[in-house]
Amino acid sequence: MNRRWIPLRQGNKKKLGYIPIGYKLMLTFLIFIVILVSVNFYISHSMYDETMRKQTRVNIQGTLKQIRDNVAYKVDDIVQTSATLYDDTTLAQSVRRNLYGLDNHNRMNDIISPKLESAAKAVGLNLRLSVYFHNQTLFQSYRNWSNGRGENFNEQTYDIYYMKHISNKFWYFTLPEEVFNVTMVWRQVEEDARDERISMIRRMLDMNNPLEIKEIGIMRFSVRLSELFDSVDYTKLGEGSILSVLDPVGNVVFTSGQDLEDRDESQNKVSKYAIPAKYDEKKYLTLQEDLPQKNWKIVAQVPLNIIEQEAKRVRTVFIIICLICVLLFAYTGYLISQSFSKRILKIVGVLNAFREGDLHKRITYRGKGEFPQIATALNAMGEDIESLINKVYLTQLQKKEAELEMLQSQINPHFLYNTLSSINQLAKFGETEKLQDMVVQLAQFYRLTLNSGKTMIPIVTEIEQANAYLDIQKVKYGQRMEVTYDIDADIWPYETVKLILQPFIENVLKHAWSGDRIHIRVSVTKEGKDIVYRIIDDGLGMKQERIKEIFDPRDDSHMGCGIRNIDQRVKLHYGNEYGVSIYSRVGIGTTAQIRIPARERKLTGRREV
Repeated sequence: MNRRWIPLRQGNKKKLGYIPIGYKLMLTFLIFIVILVSVNFYISHSMYDETMRKQTRVNIQGTLKQIRDNVAYKVDDIVQTSATLYDDTTLAQSVRRNLYGLDNHNRMNDIISPKLESAAKAVGLNLRLSVYFHNQTLFQSYRNWSNGRGENFNEQTYDIYYMKHISNKFWYFTLPEEVFNVTMVWRQVEEDARDERISMIRRMLDMNNPLEIKEIGIMRFSVRLSELFDSVDYTKLGEGSILSVLDPVGNVVFTSGQDLEDRDESQNKVSKYAIPAKYDEKKYLTLQEDLPQKNWKIVAQVPLNIIEQEAKRVRTVFIIICLICVLLFAYTGYLISQSFSKRILKIVGVLNAFREGDLHKRITYRGKGEFPQIATALNAMGEDIESLINKVYLTQLQKKEAELEMLQSQINPHFLYNTLSSINQLAKFGETEKLQDMVVQLAQFYRLTLNSGKTMIPIVTEIEQANAYLDIQKVKYGQRMEVTYDIDADIWPYETVKLILQPFIENVLKHAWSGDRIHIRVSVTKEGKDIVYRIIDDGLGMKQERIKEIFDPRDDSHMGCGIRNIDQRVKLHYGNEYGVSIYSRVGIGTTAQIRIPARERKLTGRREV
């Protein structure tokens, strides 16, 4: 390590062969002073009209979008409220039925009236909900809105009418053809024009038979224009501005701004660009935003003299800023720092890569100076850290494999003793076929378990080893144990860490019994770039607290140490994004999942087992 630093110490004694960073900063500073003075002189004598026009257009457009969003929010509230009635099958079924007497009274009080009242009060606006039904067995309940103006009436109400009240009205029979969950109309009907209101009109449908959808009524949500468009305020744009809301055919629905009394009353529409006849396009900037759902538009007309005043103000502020030396020096220093930002970002990027575990990343700088020296030291540090980490990693991996071997040495004698005991029982009762099968499966189990001392084995070998273990256990448990397999055909070319299935199956047979029978399902699938093992049982299950204890490295009990060992081995081999996860519910069963990356095995000249 000292050898690397000796050339740097010697280099400090020699004459510097490069310009120090201080001189570079001073030279860059002087160059940018000249450039900034020249640019300032040019800008102070240039025209700002087009630039400020664009900037003002962006600001006004942003204000229009905010206004549009505010209006759209209220419109959406009304539409969503209407949707609760439109999609309410209970309401539709109740309205469709012909009831009389007490049944009709209960229907009105228990179903229809509460739902209409809830809809009328769902939106925080002065809302009038009028519903017109075809079914004349329903009770009518409505206020008389024809006597006098109702704009000062602040109560949220609902009215129930028979369809005959509107069946001959122009606005009813000109409603567009119904498109499911789409058709709705905004227009001024009934007393709306008098009370300065507007209504959202929508059908109520009987969808009991999807092949024959019938209209059972009309709902009309009437709201004040001043409440719906309270955000349409010309003062947000400045004095002399006008904000208008236009319907799809160009009629002015709502206006905020200076008085338009001298406009020709017979001209109920605006021109192509939504500019009134009295305003000259050369004197006014006109912008518009579309309102969703209703196909309406918000049109803004802003006098250009406001933009010219803003341009003059900005020019003055700019000149003042340019004349202040402190701000000029700060601005210049900022520009100078930009020239070094790329180099610094490279260094930070390498350090971040080291922190995230990528120690292969390197950085190089050409020439002489401080940055190449930093790069050399940083690269050397990365190599040293990588070497140390590799040593620690191998040590941990060897430790986990040793723990696995120790667990195997503890498990196998106990398993062998139980198996030999079962073989003795079979021999005693003369069941020679079962005895032969059990001896063959025991030999195969140990042959696959030993596996010539290899750590990585084909997945097929791991499955065969688990199958051999289960075949031995089937002799012991008989029909009390049922096993099914779900093996993906795509997993055969891949390899796995050995001995990760059998410990989970053994845990099921030791701890999961909740009755006389148990069903075990072994699943191995390829999901994207991963291989996923699942051992599923319908046994006793376990609580979430116990699952947390199993994965807690501070747990000193021996319960779950095999599962924790497998999880840590998988993480050491493949990374922290892989490992073991357990899902369980008491009385239902447990699913143990092991996720590893799909890595193809390296085939040798001989067959792998």
